[in-house]
Amino acid sequence: MDEQKTGSPYVVLNAAMTADGKISTRGGDSRISCEEDLDRLHRLRSEADAVMVGIGTVLEDDPSLSVRRVKGGNPIRIVVDSQARTPSEAKILNEEASTIVAVSNRAEEQEVNRLRSSGAQVIVAGDVRVDLVHLLEQLHEREIRKLLLEGGSTLNWSMFREGLVDELLIAVAPRIVGGEGAKTLVGGEGFKKVSEGIELKLMHYETVGEDLLLIYKVKGSARDPENK
Repeated sequence: MDEQKTGSPYVVLNAAMTADGKISTRGGDSRISCEEDLDRLHRLRSEADAVMVGIGTVLEDDPSLSVRRVKGGNPIRIVVDSQARTPSEAKILNEEASTIVAVSNRAEEQEVNRLRSSGAQVIVAGDVRVDLVHLLEQLHEREIRKLLLEGGSTLNWSMFREGLVDELLIAVAPRIVGGEGAKTLVGGEGFKKVSEGIELKLMHYETVGEDLLLIYKVKGSARDPENK
């Protein structure tokens, strides 16, 4: 990951998906990565200053987002949680690492206080929903330079829409799961026309175990030199 020199961290979105583009089944099973790719993920975490997920991922998967499979320190954990719904017993609030919960002004004061009592730092960014641009500026002020984004699909869309993703790492598993209700890598409203979509530049590819790893630079990034 490159050192970002602007007022926002360098953001790398890492994800595992099936060959038909699903990041989980219709039943919510997201165990897609092979063992070798899980090792790679934990190395990425150990190299990042922080790792970020949305509240949907916390409620569905209850991840700890810690480094376990390789040697290295734990990154700061960040939850984008507009209404302060992160459960007090969530693994992401355990003592393995520090945790920041980003909320909006719409969050109930008692819920914000509950999160603080559970050990979380709380950042207020945005009125109704978390303002991601403002959030990343605040994270940069806290010396977070390398941010690993682990989705899910709703947060991925929001980050792409705001031009905040610099690099995309996709591990494609040789499996088909189907399902109209199964989540894809990027959800949200989406674009009406293909021509409106965010362009990527393939930088590298390799096999990781039985998976295919694709590494892209995001041409649509707000910090892409071509946009200056």
